[in-house]
Amino acid sequence: MISPRELAGNLDRFTVIDVRYLMGGPLGGEQHAAGHVAGAAYVDMDRDLADPPGAGGRHPLPEETRFEEAMRRAGVRADRPVVAYDDWQGRGAARAWWLLRFHGHPDVRVLDGGWSAWLADGLPVESGAVHAEPGDFTVSPDKGMPVVEADDVLGVEVLVDARAAERFSGATEPVDPVAGRIPGAVNVPTTANLDEYGRFLPAHRLREAYARVGADASDSVAAYCGSGVTATHDLLAMEVAGIRGALYPGSWSGWITDPDRPIETG
Repeated sequence: MISPRELAGNLDRFTVIDVRYLMGGPLGGEQHAAGHVAGAAYVDMDRDLADPPGAGGRHPLPEETRFEEAMRRAGVRADRPVVAYDDWQGRGAARAWWLLRFHGHPDVRVLDGGWSAWLADGLPVESGAVHAEPGDFTVSPDKGMPVVEADDVLGVEVLVDARAAERFSGATEPVDPVAGRIPGAVNVPTTANLDEYGRFLPAHRLREAYARVGADASDSVAAYCGSGVTATHDLLAMEVAGIRGALYPGSWSGWITDPDRPIETG
């Protein structure tokens, strides 16, 4: 994580990417054009950070070459730290963080509190298009973050569902055609990672939050959500807490594409 003031005082040291996205909300590209952190290139969730929907869910992991090209367009370099931000309390930025780490970038951070915190701190705003100097980021064959696929999900010791409690229980499902959860999963909604100002809790409080569902550094831990985006928020929180978790990329939207897979409700 990095605070707004720390980033503002060191902008020349970082490549900054704007990952503003909200399902059903305003278009991130339009928000970026209206105002952004100086020099921050816009990265589109659906175009750059996911493949088209299908058997892999609503936001499958992006094809490697396309992701590499997107990061180069945004100015991402292998030898320069990256900061990602959004206006969704870190949920979209965490997806960029996870993908860059997964593909081998050694130094990626999320702006704590995102765009709202940047504005609240009265920091400078730039508008208009950003044409970043092309980067040289190259996808590594050695993956920096673990994944778990559908065939192995049920064997995970602690499987964390990052969705809101009512979706976890199956009481409501506003997005996907089937309600419920993967059997055996425990619930840590992304809101549990944040304080009243929308910033991440300190490491000791995050460790406590995940300990309550049985997750610690000695366990086999994985996270999922509706489509594999907000689960990375839980994985980021666990990383801050010293817990390395795997992502189930297909998440609930991928799980339910096979009607023979079991589900739980209640």
